[in-house]
Amino acid sequence: MNVALVHDWLNQRGGAEYVMEVLHEQYPAAPVYTSIYWRDHMPAAYRAWDIRTTWMNRLPFVHQHHQPYLPFYPLAFRGIDLSAYDLVISNKSGFAHWVRTGGAPHICYCLTPSRYVWDFDDYVANERVPAALRAALRPYIKLLRRQDRAAADRVDHFIAISSEVQGRIRRAYGRGSTIIHPPVDTGRFGPAPDFDDYYLSLGRLVPYKRVHLAVEACTRLSLPLLVGGSGRDRERLEALAGPTVKFLGRVADADLPALYARCRAFVLPGQEDFAITPVEAQAAGRPVIASRGGGALDTVVEGETGAFFDETLESLVETLERFDPRTYDPARITANARRFDVSAFKQKIGEYVARVMTEKAERGEKSHPVR
Repeated sequence: MNVALVHDWLNQRGGAEYVMEVLHEQYPAAPVYTSIYWRDHMPAAYRAWDIRTTWMNRLPFVHQHHQPYLPFYPLAFRGIDLSAYDLVISNKSGFAHWVRTGGAPHICYCLTPSRYVWDFDDYVANERVPAALRAALRPYIKLLRRQDRAAADRVDHFIAISSEVQGRIRRAYGRGSTIIHPPVDTGRFGPAPDFDDYYLSLGRLVPYKRVHLAVEACTRLSLPLLVGGSGRDRERLEALAGPTVKFLGRVADADLPALYARCRAFVLPGQEDFAITPVEAQAAGRPVIASRGGGALDTVVEGETGAFFDETLESLVETLERFDPRTYDPARITANARRFDVSAFKQKIGEYVARVMTEKAERGEKSHPVR
């Protein structure tokens, strides 16, 4: 079977890129089509992939600053013709689903409908975009929504990463979807004999992650908090932090298992589309304190593997005040995490693809010869 994979951009490594890595493991002969590829900044293993970029890869400073080039991505992906393939799988939060597939079935693994298109007001508020620029962008965003909806209409099958994203797909694109949660390498993590006296927050330090809630709550209560990660919001967060909050910067992968396993609880202050970190924390046997919304509703079992708070600083403070990690069973927590393991993802994706291709064969459509 001749498969093509599509990804929005390859200039930074996060959860979306890990999904692509696992998809590439499953379909190692598949070329990866993407808008840009920062070869020297991405994992060395990517250099063995067949990565095919668009003309955008030659734009000045696009690898370091890809967001200002927003108007160009739809045009770039619309110029990719994948009609020679038997199957196209796009892994998208931006415009990867805009590719032209001809008669090839197109499965879109939807991380989310593009935030800056469908959640424009929230996105620009978190990014602190000036009011004048917001007003100037609105007519373009309105046009882009119509075009994005038209591109979604050409997708044959949508897979959503969570119940939250499934709802967004329905609202934005008017389409149903199947939920297959992203892969998590749960085997890397395991419980420690005991835990230390600190809460933990990990991730990119950018405004929409709302790490400030964890920083302010732990500062108010004089609770020890370790904040791992880097990003443009770090300076602001450090200004909010009291003496019990420590910033670790980027945490090496090798240090993560022990860091998770020894925390009192992992704190997820923002509402994520899915969020791998709370699943990793649970794989290490630790409970999660999460904002009540987003992907955490799929991954955290209230009262059994963690606790929820209701978005506000006051609610998080109250939750931390009454939180007792000793009431949670590490074995129960790790069992919940295993539902999201890489092996489960690969099995579900494989079964889904087989079903799509069987339906294609039953309709009498021919496949292209394997090249």
